[in-house]
Amino acid sequence: MKKYILAIDNGSQSTKVALYDLEGNEASYGSFPLREPLTPAPGVVEHPDDDLWHSVTKAIEQCLKNFQGDLEHIIGIGLCTIRCCRVLLNEQFQLASPVMSWMDARLNAPYRHEDEHVHYVTTTSGYINFRLTGEIKDSAANYEVHWPLDYRTLNWFEDETKIAAFGLKRSMLFELVKPGEKLGNLRKELAEKWGLPSAIPVVATANDKAVDVLGSGIHDESTMMISLGTFISAMTLSDYYFDNAKSFFPTLASIPFKYVYETNGIRRGMWTVSWFKKLIGENLLLQSNKNSMSEEGYLNKMAEGIPVGSDGLITILDWLPPPSAPYRKGIMLGFDQRHTAFHIYRSILEAIAFNIKNNVDEMLDETDGKMERIIINGGGAKSDVLAQIIADLFNLPVMRRKGSSSACLGAAICTAKYLNIYETFSAASEAMIRTEKIFYPNSNNHVLYNRINEQVIKKVRQHTDEILKLSYPIFQ
Repeated sequence: MKKYILAIDNGSQSTKVALYDLEGNEASYGSFPLREPLTPAPGVVEHPDDDLWHSVTKAIEQCLKNFQGDLEHIIGIGLCTIRCCRVLLNEQFQLASPVMSWMDARLNAPYRHEDEHVHYVTTTSGYINFRLTGEIKDSAANYEVHWPLDYRTLNWFEDETKIAAFGLKRSMLFELVKPGEKLGNLRKELAEKWGLPSAIPVVATANDKAVDVLGSGIHDESTMMISLGTFISAMTLSDYYFDNAKSFFPTLASIPFKYVYETNGIRRGMWTVSWFKKLIGENLLLQSNKNSMSEEGYLNKMAEGIPVGSDGLITILDWLPPPSAPYRKGIMLGFDQRHTAFHIYRSILEAIAFNIKNNVDEMLDETDGKMERIIINGGGAKSDVLAQIIADLFNLPVMRRKGSSSACLGAAICTAKYLNIYETFSAASEAMIRTEKIFYPNSNNHVLYNRINEQVIKKVRQHTDEILKLSYPIFQ
């Protein structure tokens, strides 16, 4: 009798839910999009209504509907949600205000208690877990920046004055558990609604990027994972916390007391592709339907025929500028009569690769690290064109893992560990992760990309920043 694990990946653009057997084979998959965030004021970015919970329930229902097996054979649920959000709840554990997105400028500072209706302050995983189980528990590994977390114990500081420094009281915080530990049992009414076994455990993971790392099979600092989602960054795994890092962000891994080193990222990475698709509009839909392909499939097919370097079209991805340089905007330069919509598309993909390559190099210089292979995941990993661009630019093999979501698989691995199906996280990873395809670098393309990067890409902003500083007061 096969048994299965339900795994939730609540991301920035959609919630993805997958069912896996105990060997990591994907048995079913469902997804549901999130609504566009609200931006009622400069710097404010919020999830509308109860959109996160709504998307989770709809994705679960879609996944279960697509499942051909017996729902009674599902033995656990792994929960992974968007990181770096802030959720304010009232005394009845209802939303006191819309969930603050990771893009919200208020998250650049500690919590300020300005609303007397707020009784609890938590993360998306704490909130979604409460909706799933009714337990006031959360994963310690989903608390990043401006939280009173003691990394040595993976618990809150015991000293109330240290907690108060973050604008909080201990009574406002959820109880913490570690990745691979139980958050609670699924509420009886939800189990009955979805046809699942009673008392099915819900298991903690970490922040969604760290769960990506686990689900991608990253075991040491010689392998780099590039997460090609709304927020694009590269990550590796380490046994050591890196104090005072300048060019990267050390955070908690989805394995207790291990750490993920994460490069600076692209704040609207694959979102830029979505933006471009909308910009093309109806013609893209007509052409993709005519060729019996998805819109992105058609774009990728056409981009394969565009020369390396997009015939000199250069894109700089500042569609969402960093807080330290709010004047920056997205840039495309070098247009001439050769350029088509597909040149623009390929140039966006190349910009993603250039940006993340330079961020990775900065981190490796600081850590004295060496990279031998790359694993890609996220929505952008489905693009063979982007995968090959990354392989050529880095001059390293690039692996794409099998399955719809590495974060879902990481959540399943945490659950398998909790259920004692595998003795260690590493054993579960070895058994449950598979490679779908490997992309090998083209040395000639690498030489050209390296030349473009060194002679052009790294020098663009020193010229464009001064112009954008002049236009910013006019058009901000």
